[in-house]
Amino acid sequence: MPTDRQQKRTRARRQVVAPLALFCLALLPLSGHATQFYHLGSAVTLPGKAPGWDYLTYDAARSHLFIGRRHDGVTVFDVATHKLVATIAGTEGANKAILVPQLDRGFSVNGDGTSSEFVLSSLKTIRHIHFGQNADAGSYEPVTGQLFFTMGDSRKVAFVIAASGKLVATLPLDSGNIEASAPDGHGNIFVAERDRDKVVRIDARTHTVTASWSTTPCHQPVGLDYDARTQRIFVGCRSDRPVLAVLNAANGSLVTTLPIGRGNDGVVYNPATHRIYTANGIDANLVVIKQTGANDYALDQAVTTRPMARTLALDNARDRVYLVTAEGGVNPAMKVNTAVAPFYPNFYFDHTFTVLTYQKN
Repeated sequence: MPTDRQQKRTRARRQVVAPLALFCLALLPLSGHATQFYHLGSAVTLPGKAPGWDYLTYDAARSHLFIGRRHDGVTVFDVATHKLVATIAGTEGANKAILVPQLDRGFSVNGDGTSSEFVLSSLKTIRHIHFGQNADAGSYEPVTGQLFFTMGDSRKVAFVIAASGKLVATLPLDSGNIEASAPDGHGNIFVAERDRDKVVRIDARTHTVTASWSTTPCHQPVGLDYDARTQRIFVGCRSDRPVLAVLNAANGSLVTTLPIGRGNDGVVYNPATHRIYTANGIDANLVVIKQTGANDYALDQAVTTRPMARTLALDNARDRVYLVTAEGGVNPAMKVNTAVAPFYPNFYFDHTFTVLTYQKN
């Protein structure tokens, strides 16, 4: 039989151990939850002169990230080895690469109104296609097999047959700031018009605008993607209070808006996980929104990134998000774009262009 002194010691130990055990158990859910957040897995700086850049496109079959690096051209970065693979020949001034895997082809969107067609498997340029005097971005429309190029300075868009490289039509638009676009899988393309606070629907078969919808209270729509299952358009806006707007693609009605960060450029939807990713360069954050139904959306998470990381691409197999940025500054002797932010960089430093990988493990 234990003595009275031994029993007192046992009770004292229990009084200390029990709260400690409860404290440890309380920490477990927090630790488990934290592992679900994206965090910076790697930051790889690429050599080169002061950069300019725009859209990112990912080739999952080869783990290649295509970066519209403007002055340098389309840069190809291997996300598996963290190495620079190539710069596509003849793509100087490119803002984006449009990939068409079924043709084993890629097409740059060059600022001078041309596209450099290259072989995806070899990264060799095979021809140059002229479609206008300038170009900003574009996408591939799979039903008609057409490349869709936006030309904001010319206030029009161009349609090119991907298989032949033939220019088949140009379509005037009322916008001088034609931004991101996305096909709906039925022969239509949705396009953001930043200066008009609108999203237009274009029929790629007839090369006509078939609808024009206001994005208000979402102002300056820039990033855009589409969910075919629920027929919802996701639009990232650079409003004074920046939001992601969700539109009904059947009639253009506003479903909802959710807050995001300032300086959005990239919006990407993952249909497998029903999540919308927004890259916001001014506030330096990645805001992820979860879709639980056609009309139901909520914040999934928001994490800090780096200033000016405004475009992105998803790696669904690895569950990773790729962004790019560079170190810059504001020179008061040069023109400053205060419409974006009071101190938006008007130059970037050489050898600072960096590929950022955000992951959960």
